[in-house]
Amino acid sequence: MWRTAMARATGAIRLQLTEITTTPFHRYYSPSAVINSMILRSLKEHYTEVSKMAPPPKVSPPEPFTVVKGALDSGGPVLTRVYGEEEIRLSVMRMINILPGVDPSEIDGDDEINQLFLHVDVSKPGQDYVLHFLCGLYPDAVGIHSVSLRHKLETSGLLEVPSKYNGPSFEALDDRMRDAFHGYIEERGVNDGLFPFLQAWLYVKDHRGLMHWFKSIGTCVKKAN
Repeated sequence: MWRTAMARATGAIRLQLTEITTTPFHRYYSPSAVINSMILRSLKEHYTEVSKMAPPPKVSPPEPFTVVKGALDSGGPVLTRVYGEEEIRLSVMRMINILPGVDPSEIDGDDEINQLFLHVDVSKPGQDYVLHFLCGLYPDAVGIHSVSLRHKLETSGLLEVPSKYNGPSFEALDDRMRDAFHGYIEERGVNDGLFPFLQAWLYVKDHRGLMHWFKSIGTCVKKAN
């Protein structure tokens, strides 16, 4: 939805810039001032349109997970919980945002919404490394893509590619080991019950990001006047 809104805003601005350079009135006014005015007007219109979009129904995270403070304004963990002496931290992003070489326009709308990447970090006191699971999260399933050890410093900020060997392909493991790892994360509450909350959370985060983008671009254009 937000990608569609962004594309419409960009297309509208491009169309208006074309009109500026193909109509006579640009001879009598400063091209820069006219272009800036067009951009600001289009940004305002789309900002208003996006601000009226109805938010999804409020969904609470499944207990005992709680939302990490400030998660909406960062690219780090979203949910956390304690399991015995362990701390479980979950980060999420849309699968379409990190698959290389994929054209978003070729992805079915439902597929784009219903495919999430879930990062699961399991840490214990006094240990410098965490057990990291990269998973695909769907409305009715969780699938593990890889299991690796990551230094705690690598899990404290934005989601990024680990700097060291990331372990074998999960599919290269035998069935018994794969089943054991799935049971491991299931025991810690990582299951498809997380999907409704994380899907709604990403919806809200995308909305905030797009609104911020409209405002920031408008502020920069105003300062250029």
